[in-house]
Amino acid sequence: MEDRKIRVAITHGDTNGIGYEVIMKIFEDPTMLELCTPIIYGSPKVAAYHRKTLDLQTQFSIINDAEEAREGRVNLLATFEEEVKVDLGIPTDESHEAARKAVARAKEDMQKGLYDVLVMAPTKPNGVPAREDQSLLVMVSDMVRIGLVTHHLALKDVPAAVTMEKIVDKGKIFHTCLKRDFRISNPRLAVLALNPQQGVEEQEVIQPAIEEMEKSGIQAFGPFLADEFFGSGMFGSFDGVLAMYDDQGIVPFKTFSQEYGVKLKAGITAICTTPDHGPAYDIAGKGIADESSMRHAIYTAIDMFRHRAEYDEPLENPLPKLYREKREDGDKARFAIPKAKKPAAASDAEPAK
Repeated sequence: MEDRKIRVAITHGDTNGIGYEVIMKIFEDPTMLELCTPIIYGSPKVAAYHRKTLDLQTQFSIINDAEEAREGRVNLLATFEEEVKVDLGIPTDESHEAARKAVARAKEDMQKGLYDVLVMAPTKPNGVPAREDQSLLVMVSDMVRIGLVTHHLALKDVPAAVTMEKIVDKGKIFHTCLKRDFRISNPRLAVLALNPQQGVEEQEVIQPAIEEMEKSGIQAFGPFLADEFFGSGMFGSFDGVLAMYDDQGIVPFKTFSQEYGVKLKAGITAICTTPDHGPAYDIAGKGIADESSMRHAIYTAIDMFRHRAEYDEPLENPLPKLYREKREDGDKARFAIPKAKKPAAASDAEPAK
């Protein structure tokens, strides 16, 4: 790893929400600049408006390219030139488009490797159903980590979407995430039941999926009934919990994560986190937004970057083998004592002088 501070790209979120407020509150603390080099993807004019309206003291330097970012200061990258009308607390097409442009520019720079991790301030969902991919949505707090097998599906569509193959795939992604991103050497994974009582899906889908994960070396347990699992505090005995659908995971997560919550996508190359709350239009512009979740989204992204470097380094530079292993001899060839050489035959010996 280079001897420099981790570069954290931060998108400004919906410009009529609390994005700029929580970002600026975080970087009012000068010690944050000792931890990372922030690059805020947004609008200098909108940022200045929020700072003045909320009487915040955070100073920032305007840059036009991520390569211009400097350590020891808050770098604000102008992602578009258009004027944006700010109506605090009111979601508009204009504020949503400003958020989209910031994310688009950040993704372009991600492909160029101009920063290390991405943290996205909250924006309003676009209403388009999430496209199925190979990633896993994981919610993280100091109390629990919960991954979702299905996400943004109508409840009536969940049973058909919960297949053995999908549970196994998501479980493997979660297991790798816990090892690589959170540096848990041997994670224990709890798998929740789909139904309030053990039924067909538990017997024919979920239980076989757990057994398949166990064959892959994953410590998977369950299926657990969600109400008993969370109500009894059993979740504290596991490093991760795999829920079958949104409400089954999100409701207990928010219940047990009062101080902060962070969302991330596991199973993708990039490190990207976001706070576990929306733009909070109802309190935008009032100066009372809590920056804890956004701060922990930054902390989590930085920790993930460091953990991955620690995890990947030995794999990139494996120790060379000190012996040549013979398939047919197995361990005998590896640990056998070399045989003593036989004395040379008389015909091969050197003539006596």
